[in-house]
Amino acid sequence: MTFLLDFNLFEHSKRIKRPLILDGAMGSLLEQQGLTTLDSSWSAKANLNYPEKIINIHKSYIEAGADIITTNTFRTNPLALQQVGIYNYKTFVKKAIELAFQAKANHPVLIAGSNAPAEDCYQKNRTATKKELELNHCNHIVTLIENRCHFILNETQSHFDEIKIICEFCYNEKIPYVISLYFDNNLKILSGENIEDVIKFILQFEPLAVGFNCIENSILEKILIRINLSYNWGFYLNLFSLRFRDLVEIEYSNIVKNKLVLNPSFIGACCGSNPEDIKSIKELLDGRNIL
Repeated sequence: MTFLLDFNLFEHSKRIKRPLILDGAMGSLLEQQGLTTLDSSWSAKANLNYPEKIINIHKSYIEAGADIITTNTFRTNPLALQQVGIYNYKTFVKKAIELAFQAKANHPVLIAGSNAPAEDCYQKNRTATKKELELNHCNHIVTLIENRCHFILNETQSHFDEIKIICEFCYNEKIPYVISLYFDNNLKILSGENIEDVIKFILQFEPLAVGFNCIENSILEKILIRINLSYNWGFYLNLFSLRFRDLVEIEYSNIVKNKLVLNPSFIGACCGSNPEDIKSIKELLDGRNIL
């Protein structure tokens, strides 16, 4: 079983001489509308219960200027759904991808299949066995690709055992993938490894890019002055903490602007963001006259 992207995603970024624009939050927007659950399925049931809401969010990001939209599959993975007694995870994955393609229509955007940590993103200690973790990621990734996602966005990954499973599986099966990392103020992922060592490991398995997501700007800036950025990389930051702390609506492009000199391959936004944040990125990039 092999899957190949028909072009190198981030070589395209170099050709158009700007970062590709990833979309912003889906789950937190659904949550703000009261459309998520409090259990481990979180935003997954919205695919079946509120399909038009999801289509409209995707469309809003496309209209804002996103080059890539992300499927609402952050919590459709087998382990998350099994915890609430749901075993037909493929139904939820297929519906999420169908909604993304409906929103895409004839727009030249790419669809990234979201694959999250097997359990809660910020959970240091897991309950799943190694075999359960392997089955969870491999089955979820295959279902995303078989239903026509252009690549897999493995996001908020912060446990080395899961990172290893994902990298080895995608590499061996020739599945195009990005892996995006979550880490703490000490620049360690939740399982304790230094992020520099984790990135060195990942690059052996030829990801399309390495990303950093759901962290604050101050943490991103700490890592950017320490690591070698000689590969495709990108970021999408958590905006909740920024806005709650400053009590004002800060335009995301002001944060993005000083990162452009480091030549990121993609830029998006994470929890607490909305289409206006993506629009501000697009306006910033357009204003640089680099299209």
